[in-house]
Amino acid sequence: LFCVRPDDSNLNYFQQPQHIKESDFLKFSEKYGRHSFLTPAQAQPSFSAFYRAGDPILTYFDSSSVLSTLRQPVRMGASGLCVDGNPAGFLDSKSTSCTRFFANLSKSCITDPALDAASYYRDFTVLKVPINDAIMQSMQVIYEIEFNSTHGIQSVSVQFKVTNITGNSGSSLQQHFTLRFWVSAPIFLEPLPSLTLSRTLPRSGNPGYITGAPLLIANSGARQHMTILQSQADGSCSQFLRHTVQFGRNIRTGCKLSLSQLLEESDCSHIQQKLYKALQGMSRAEDLAIIGSAHSARAEEWTTILIQNCSVQAVNCTACCMVPVTLEIQILWSKEGLLSNPQAQMLGARYFYQCQPLKFLSTSMVPLTTVVTFTDMTEWPEPPRGQPKTYWKLPFDFFF
Repeated sequence: LFCVRPDDSNLNYFQQPQHIKESDFLKFSEKYGRHSFLTPAQAQPSFSAFYRAGDPILTYFDSSSVLSTLRQPVRMGASGLCVDGNPAGFLDSKSTSCTRFFANLSKSCITDPALDAASYYRDFTVLKVPINDAIMQSMQVIYEIEFNSTHGIQSVSVQFKVTNITGNSGSSLQQHFTLRFWVSAPIFLEPLPSLTLSRTLPRSGNPGYITGAPLLIANSGARQHMTILQSQADGSCSQFLRHTVQFGRNIRTGCKLSLSQLLEESDCSHIQQKLYKALQGMSRAEDLAIIGSAHSARAEEWTTILIQNCSVQAVNCTACCMVPVTLEIQILWSKEGLLSNPQAQMLGARYFYQCQPLKFLSTSMVPLTTVVTFTDMTEWPEPPRGQPKTYWKLPFDFFF
């Protein structure tokens, strides 16, 4: 009377994705790519050597070493409630009024800073001029904690990245603190590269990638997360902190890298290598994990990342150096497996660098940009159950 086809792969499975080669990478990215709204990194305020009209007035809390701004409460909404987070602007003279409500006035009179006159002047100073960010230096403290599910914390280690500072007045120090957790799982331990212990990274999916999970890359067999440049509060490129690339989420970041010392001490080739290293990170990405549970010992679960450097020849410039200023990370992926439980896997990735001529002795800060885009190349199969055809017939009283 009728047929049931349970093993027809064309009706129940995603089609086998095409193999991506370096020669056809651009063709596939253009065919399946589409316009994407990339959210730029949030602009951070950068202060000049002196206050300008409307600039926030900086304050410094000596006891806690915190840099803040002088704030002037304003009213918000129809009820006119006080909002304390409004910064006062330089040369912006104005008077404000607002309303505060107290559930227990006798208690608030003692504990609420808004009713304490000393809180408006105590323990902080107002900076005459903004901090000169050119002399800001950084150090970093990294804690690594290894744990094993219900057995708790197995070990704790700490790393320091230090810098030399001088005793000149007006200098500042920016500190970074990082806390990392590692899952102790002996069955997934990586081979030891030289004498360095390779930490175990958690899965990014099993097997397919999960949206928002970190992308896994490998360098000489050691697994790590794909990262891109991160901006500091003053707009400069962080020496230690980098954004982790998350599957399925396009991102665009930008920052400025100081070249003051390099221009004086290095040649063009050395400057190029420094900028390439700043864009790609401490470890050059060699392979990308095809699935979120890829193991470094299984070569079939990794694909080589295509890297396209830009030309080093300067055009119409006698004293120029062609340096990379933009890195585009293009990632092709697709869904595979059952329609009821699709698994996301990587098809290919390309690091595409774009260069601009740098004129020696005329540029001390170079703006760098990183763009990450994900392109879905999934080929959807025919639905398992199509619409009725005109020649289809049912037996008499079939539904009774």
